[in-house]
Amino acid sequence: MFECLMYLFENYVHSEIDIMVDNEILHGELTDAGFQKEAVSKALAWIERLASMQPDEKFKPSNNLHAIRVFTVKEMQHFDVECRGFLHFLEQINVLNSETREMVIDRACEIEGEVFCLDDLKWVILMVLFNLPGQERAFTQLEGIMFDEAGGTLH
Repeated sequence: MFECLMYLFENYVHSEIDIMVDNEILHGELTDAGFQKEAVSKALAWIERLASMQPDEKFKPSNNLHAIRVFTVKEMQHFDVECRGFLHFLEQINVLNSETREMVIDRACEIEGEVFCLDDLKWVILMVLFNLPGQERAFTQLEGIMFDEAGGTLH
C-alpha cells in the first residue's frame, strides 16, 4: 500500500496532471503499473481520508505551549524512537504544530506493514502538509530537510 501511495505522490503531485481523476481510472492505471488491487484500494481510501482532513476539534492545538505529546502503546509500536524524535524536532523548528502533528500521526498509523521507518514518516508528513492549505512553507522546509539541501544532517 505504501509503495502505491509513494507512486501516486511522486507521479501526480509533482506534475501538472490533475490529481482529481476518476477513482476507477486511477485504480486501473495503478493496477496496470503493477500494484495489487487490494493495495490500490487501500491507498485510494487512505488518500480520500487524507483529503477529507481539515483542522477541526479532533486536532485542536493545546493552549499549553509547554505540553508534551505522550504516545500511546500502539503508537510507540508503530513509531520507533527515531520517528518520535523527528516529529518532536519538526515541532521545535515549526514545520509541524500540534494540529498538523496529530494529523500526521493519524495518517501514519494507517500505514500497514511490519516496519515503519523514518523515511516512511517523512513521506507521510509531506503528503499531509501538501494537502493542507497554508502549509507551503512547512512543506518546502521539510523537502529541504529530506533532500539535504543544507549539505548536512539537521537532526
